[in-house]
Amino acid sequence: MVVYLYIAGVCSTMKASVQRSSTTHKSLAMVSAVPLLLLLLLCSSTSLVAHAGADELNYIVVETSSLKPHAVCKGLRVFGMHAVHPSSANHTGSWMPLSSLHGPCSPSWEEGVDDSAPSMVDTLRWDQHRAHYIQRKLSGNVSQEDLELAPSVSTVTNEAGGGAVSASVGDGSGAMAKDSQLSIDPAATGGRLPGVKQTMLLDTASDVAWVQCAPCPASQCYPQTDVLYDPSKSGSSAPFPCSSPTCRQLGPYANGCTSNSQCQYRVQYPDGSTTSGTFISDLLTLSPNGQVPKFQFGCSHAARGSFSSSKTAGIMALGRGAQSLTSQTMTQYGQVFSYCFPPTTSHQGFFILGLPTRSASRYAVTPILKTAMLYQVRLQAITVAGQRLNVPPTVFAAGAVLDSRTVITRLPPTAYQALRSAFRDKMRMYRAAAPNGQLDTCYDFTGVRHITLPTISLVFDRTAGVELDQSGILYNNCLAFTSNGDDRATGIIGYVQLQTIEVLYNVAGGSVGFRRGAC
Repeated sequence: MVVYLYIAGVCSTMKASVQRSSTTHKSLAMVSAVPLLLLLLLCSSTSLVAHAGADELNYIVVETSSLKPHAVCKGLRVFGMHAVHPSSANHTGSWMPLSSLHGPCSPSWEEGVDDSAPSMVDTLRWDQHRAHYIQRKLSGNVSQEDLELAPSVSTVTNEAGGGAVSASVGDGSGAMAKDSQLSIDPAATGGRLPGVKQTMLLDTASDVAWVQCAPCPASQCYPQTDVLYDPSKSGSSAPFPCSSPTCRQLGPYANGCTSNSQCQYRVQYPDGSTTSGTFISDLLTLSPNGQVPKFQFGCSHAARGSFSSSKTAGIMALGRGAQSLTSQTMTQYGQVFSYCFPPTTSHQGFFILGLPTRSASRYAVTPILKTAMLYQVRLQAITVAGQRLNVPPTVFAAGAVLDSRTVITRLPPTAYQALRSAFRDKMRMYRAAAPNGQLDTCYDFTGVRHITLPTISLVFDRTAGVELDQSGILYNNCLAFTSNGDDRATGIIGYVQLQTIEVLYNVAGGSVGFRRGAC
């Protein structure tokens, strides 16, 4: 192991010396004791170094090209001889593929057309609004006044965070166009589903699901990839009367009544985006064996703001409120769901409603804190290259929220500074780059084919630690963490950190499980 560690270090030094010509002679002197031909062979064979010693030494040798997406969708990843597939019988319930918003696996992807993808600046700006909203919601201080003071929709033009899944809405009994009779994934499910396919963003911090509905004037709605859902063409759709208990339970999302006494809803998001329309029910088909009759959701006739760049039909809410998909399917799926975000936009992940059939021992399980609104867990420690950061446990006392749409993880300042210091120390052989927005630990890997990353693990209550995938450590060549600005504030675990990890929410059981290498 010592030999491999030495060689890995030498290889890194040689790569760094190419970037820093002033240290070339010193670097060559360090490796003079190793036969040059053997050294070149070993440096070019990163798999040998990685498998023989790097894993045990808490480092990961990564090809820089593997951190970048490709122009074609590669679908589900294959591990060993088996592919992750809905027919693998690893779960009961309903299985759906999950795709990144911007990339070749997205339903809205057009080859050679990438003008809808947000820039790094836009992504981080949107993410900051998202994080602020999470913090305000945790404090219970999100009021109508706060929402009205949200930034103008013109200041945040891209819907940056999260993944999308497709389900069908309606029973297909009306005069739906034939081209709207689309299944979630004909190759995976083996058949078509009733109704019209609708691609929606997963949102664990939202309570009200909604899709755009006809009539939807162009001046008030945005273009979407899917055929517009028309409730008048579904025999199972029905609006809720204003006098109904369902309408009265909308609470802060209620928006009065129409002249014919139909219940109205309105949701406003942290970036100033809004959706409003009629609150209705209809058949929701998640998969050939998974249907939700009389699913309650918003039929949006006006949606303003950042949704337009996603080209999705709306939001699939997975929050803890009474209107969310999780709550509405309590009897059917036991308030259990999971998702796995892929490592790049050129792969697919998955979303599942229902309990897994896998052994519970395959998951690192931690309790959900008893909060009223969001999925909050206790982050206790962080390790870098196998070494626990010297951070007092009290720093993590406020816990951390798991959010499906926050991009970058936010830590208390004391914890973040310790993480940044340890990471920089392990990455000192690489050339630093200028900060990018909130990300202040960035690198220039120009000309570097392989990089050696220290492992990072998040240690939650009652777990030995969840080691992040290589795709969860860097974001556009920057350390994918930032500070939340206050040690007393709750942290937020973004989806980038959990890429390739199945996150299993057992809401009724009060726990969250993590399974590595799931997608």
